Amino acid sequence: MNEWLSIIGIGEDGPDGLSAASLRALAAAEVVFGGSRHLRMIDHPQRRAWPVPFSVEPVLRLRGRKVAVLASGDPFWHGAGGTLTGRLGKGEWRAFPAPSATALAAARLGWRQEETLRLGLHAAPLGSLRRHLAPGLRAIVTLRDGGAAGELAEWLTGEGFGATRLTLMERLGGGSERIRGTTAAEFALTDVDPLVIAALEIAGEGPVIPRCSGVQDGLFAHDGQITKRPIRALALSALAPRRGELLWDIGAGSGSVGIEWMLCDPTARCIAIERDPARALRCQSNAASLGVALEVREGAAQDVIATLGDPHAVFVGGGADDALLHALWERLAPGVRLVIHAVTLETEALLARWHGVHGGSLLRIELSEARPLGRKRGWKASYPVVQWSVTR
Repeated sequence: MNEWLSIIGIGEDGPDGLSAASLRALAAAEVVFGGSRHLRMIDHPQRRAWPVPFSVEPVLRLRGRKVAVLASGDPFWHGAGGTLTGRLGKGEWRAFPAPSATALAAARLGWRQEETLRLGLHAAPLGSLRRHLAPGLRAIVTLRDGGAAGELAEWLTGEGFGATRLTLMERLGGGSERIRGTTAAEFALTDVDPLVIAALEIAGEGPVIPRCSGVQDGLFAHDGQITKRPIRALALSALAPRRGELLWDIGAGSGSVGIEWMLCDPTARCIAIERDPARALRCQSNAASLGVALEVREGAAQDVIATLGDPHAVFVGGGADDALLHALWERLAPGVRLVIHAVTLETEALLARWHGVHGGSLLRIELSEARPLGRKRGWKASYPVVQWSVTR
């Protein structure tokens, strides 16, 4: 099909900021779609606002006619561009991007974009920023509206980063542009415009989530049922998370393994399976506090796994028995990575038997920590853990 759709990025300066090519595409369009704010900027006889809730179906119904779509700045950064092109074939569309809000913000501050985190918080919880918080980080984030600026400042302060420098930029690129700065702890700005973006220079003494496997146990609430930090690091190493993959965390306890799996990459997903209601609730709470969207299923593992989509990896942190292993072996597709921990002699014997039949790696982990012993110190041994890892 011939090119029929023009996806045009537009800024707060309206048509004055459009390129000659964008203006030609706009003039050639029979119908123009966009948000009400953008449509008010142009003069066209056939202006149509996006439906609520948002949908691109009205555009697709005009397939073959000359249509233009207006989007804020770069249509392919949290814009309608990706949604539209995902439904179209090559040659059906052409894009005319304008500078994104984050590009304008970086230009106002003189920040290198390649060294600056960009994050869309206009449609995501503030906790999505949690994994990135570390002194020295520069970030530019979009916000839902003016009220969200104060919420962000309060949240940063609550996380221990109240010293963060917060620069609010309202209506960037237009005649009403305004830039104001404060710290998160001292935030008292009023009448913040709904069209706002925030630049952050992170500072403070809040806990930093490390980039390596094995974050501090203290970041997780638990009742003792937690895979401890050194063991968790070895489990994550064996599970070998990769971009976009799905993990089943069976017998999730505090959810620490599944949450760390998701911290490895923003596209990583995990379904935590936990039969105890209180622990399932704790998994959700831990995930929210660390800014990941963990999916928790409450119930017996064998009942739950029958309802799930195929995983790329599976972790069983305790309580494995022969019936569960048989169920997993029958359920999992070839290539799935399976890691199981045992702390009892009975489960250790079970894993030894399965290792003898199916191969993989069988690892016995014995750790000791220095503890006070009278006026001196001695080694306090933890229960040994046996880890079986195998690819189905």
